Amino acid sequence: MTKERVLIAMSGGVDSTAAALLLQRGGYHVDGVMLRLHGEADENAETDARAAAAQLGVGFTLLEAQDAFRHSVVAPFIAEYCAGRTPNPCIRCNESIKFGLLMDYALSHGYDYLATGHYARVERDAATGQCRLLQGKDLRKDQSYVLCRLTQHQLRHLLLPLGEIDKAAARALVQEAGLLNADRGDSQDLCFIPDGDYVSFLEREGVSLQSGNFIDEDGTVLGQHRGLPCYTIGQGKGLGIALGRHVYVLAKNAEANTVTLGDNDRLFTRHLTAGEMNWLAGSTPSSPFRCSAKTRYSQKNAAATAEVLPERRLHLTFDEAQRAITPGQTVVLYDGSIVLGGGIIE
Repeated sequence: MTKERVLIAMSGGVDSTAAALLLQRGGYHVDGVMLRLHGEADENAETDARAAAAQLGVGFTLLEAQDAFRHSVVAPFIAEYCAGRTPNPCIRCNESIKFGLLMDYALSHGYDYLATGHYARVERDAATGQCRLLQGKDLRKDQSYVLCRLTQHQLRHLLLPLGEIDKAAARALVQEAGLLNADRGDSQDLCFIPDGDYVSFLEREGVSLQSGNFIDEDGTVLGQHRGLPCYTIGQGKGLGIALGRHVYVLAKNAEANTVTLGDNDRLFTRHLTAGEMNWLAGSTPSSPFRCSAKTRYSQKNAAATAEVLPERRLHLTFDEAQRAITPGQTVVLYDGSIVLGGGIIE
């Protein structure tokens, strides 16, 4: 019997290596691939990924994707910051690069599935062919949030071997197999801004910071800011302004080039509107409906009522007010552990 063929995205880290190991043990024919997204910054990871593939005895391909990554991820990232919003480039990358370009490559080269080391689960209904994306069993590591832009086509050809285990178990698998990267730490920052200094990155990309006014909610000028990209909603440190009390960023206005400051309690709201909604079932649900949702990867799900609007938009009302809901970030909706969909907060 011919083995099903799986192409797994490998980064040289513990998660993708553990996922490849599980696929091998599951009887699949496994090959590894790494996307070159930003030149020299990938070199160490490439070395680790090649070494992991060699130890596992699987094929390895380096796929050039720098132009596509810049067009689909980096350029929108820069544009969103210039427009006064705070983007989530990892979600855009998953949508267009990892499960767009890379899945197209896998299927066009005879693979049955693409696999990754994300902590989430895919369930398939054999009778209908319908697929569901679920949170990973380890909710502390669950990465379903960043997969909210996937389609039914992508889910049908996706394997997520780590969805049933936690990070400790994944690391133990790699250690027990004697693989060299068992002690490699997790990456924390954006892959194309490894030092986390996104303001310096924007300046290197030619973005000129334009100073403007800090204002209060009544429009009174409080001082000068350094430029809209230097701030995000909810920020309370590094503002460079002394008002005699602790204040936070409440809003940014790109047209007026102002940053509104105020008290922490003014950051809480029960309502948001989102656009570019993606429904993982492939169809728009009936409205209104109850769900849970979160507006940041690290948040816990909060109960809410969703109302579907025309043109792929959504209005969401939380039962309890949420802090620092930020335009440009992503809201993801859940029914229990099932991911319903996600959209960009307006």
